[in-house]
Amino acid sequence: MTLHELETRNRLSSTLAPGASAGVVHRPRRLRANPAIRAMVRETELNARDFIYPLFVRHGTGRTAIGSMPGVYQLSVAEAVREAEAAAKSGVSAVILFGIPKEKDPIGLENFAEDGIVQQAIRAIKKEIPEMVVVTDVCLCEYTDHGHCGILNTGEHFHAGLPEGYVLNDPTLDVLAKVAISHAECGADIVAPSGMMDGMVAFIREGLDGAGYENLPIMSYAVKYASSFYGPFRDAAEGAPKFGDRKSHQMDPANVREALREAALDVQEGADMLMVKPALAYLDVIRVVKDAYPELPMAAYNVSGEYSMIKAAAANGWVDEVKITLEMLTSIKRAGADVIITYHAVDAAKWLK
Repeated sequence: MTLHELETRNRLSSTLAPGASAGVVHRPRRLRANPAIRAMVRETELNARDFIYPLFVRHGTGRTAIGSMPGVYQLSVAEAVREAEAAAKSGVSAVILFGIPKEKDPIGLENFAEDGIVQQAIRAIKKEIPEMVVVTDVCLCEYTDHGHCGILNTGEHFHAGLPEGYVLNDPTLDVLAKVAISHAECGADIVAPSGMMDGMVAFIREGLDGAGYENLPIMSYAVKYASSFYGPFRDAAEGAPKFGDRKSHQMDPANVREALREAALDVQEGADMLMVKPALAYLDVIRVVKDAYPELPMAAYNVSGEYSMIKAAAANGWVDEVKITLEMLTSIKRAGADVIITYHAVDAAKWLK
């Protein structure tokens, strides 16, 4: 045996599993030999039914392009129905609605008004596409004139023990419950509170049950970070804070143990589904939360900044949009997400076909 042959044998032997007989060469590449075999043994499979498609609904007619989110629009109610129909035809079975009100005020009264923009959109979509799952975002930021996620510590709500302008937790819970009940009355299939207020799931659950909607699920934004990836969304929803930031209630991006605590509280309060937001920079958090609560469906929000980065890179010819989008979505599902809220939903569903 030559020295080269001996070195080759020793190198291959070093890859043997414990207890394997000498001379057996392990060749994992056998299962990568052609597309049919690769597909047969694929561990993670994307499907159009994994996706929830976000829609931004506003008063008026037509659709308005969002400059920072190519391919995404602010939609009239009629256009939202058309967009939901297109999603259904592509195989996407769920949408999540975000509203842009006609007028804003300190509390966000249109948020729970009978003729509010989201209320109109729920009724219209369920009338035309009754099988479409309609999820509604439950928060205050798009509806308040200050752009924050709750009632502020000012005026009649002033609390001397807190800084002026601080987002008040408990008074906000009353509004969130009203919003959730209002959406339920219009036919929403799932409500998704996103404000990261302490006790929001319990308060909404109590309100829904008391109003006769004990069978309506709550998809809680249980783990929502104070992320820099939300910039384009704030253009789309016209909900940027007029001052300060949201770090007093959204989570520090450095924390993962806190994510488990937040998830545990929401589970105790009756959440039917958990969510981690954003997704791409928090794949480790998705996995940790999913491992802790495998019995609950896990949602992940592939947010606006993640979407727009791919769109910008693809427009410059730096990446293959189809391949990189599907790879990214696969990574989110592989990390533990059962459903993915994504602006790529309709395109991705078509590409998967």
